[in-house]
Amino acid sequence: MNSKIKNIKTEVLSDNWYVLRKVTFDFEQKNGNWQTQSREAYDRGNGAVVLLYNNESKTVILTRQFRMPTYLNGNPDGMLIEACAGLLDADNPEDCIRKEIQEETGYQITDVQKIYEVYMSPGSVTEILYFFVATYTKDQQRNNGGGVEDEEEIEVLELDFNKSLEMIKSGEIRDAKTIMLLQYVQINSLISY
Repeated sequence: MNSKIKNIKTEVLSDNWYVLRKVTFDFEQKNGNWQTQSREAYDRGNGAVVLLYNNESKTVILTRQFRMPTYLNGNPDGMLIEACAGLLDADNPEDCIRKEIQEETGYQITDVQKIYEVYMSPGSVTEILYFFVATYTKDQQRNNGGGVEDEEEIEVLELDFNKSLEMIKSGEIRDAKTIMLLQYVQINSLISY
């Protein structure tokens, strides 16, 4: 426990889709004075994300789907290109991401490599995101993917790796987790030329 925080009071503001809480607390400042502060924290659970890559064909698998918050913030059609991802629910990160890969992309991948854990928006969201990379081959594709029927409408994209990096520069790829994974593959030369 952090000794600089006391008198925590939590109020649920919304429990509609996920949980939005208002937290009021006393925080000890550097000068020793206590100050009452208030923050809102959105709890949507933790998640996992993976970038599927193929060194032989120099390609990656990404998805495209509608994201309402981006639409509300100026993304004209609300469509976003992303790495395969999902919420953990009751699964551990590795099991979750294997399930999401199958549902979203149609590939059956057994070996995934965890590379790091990240708080994506620590000022307002409680989520930790577990990042993975995994190799894929065409013979691992079991179906067309597309997400859970009647819940998701996901387009599966197989892109040239260099093209995906150009899409960051052009603004076609604007999702932080996807950019981080593409840069990880580039920095670590997982796809070599």
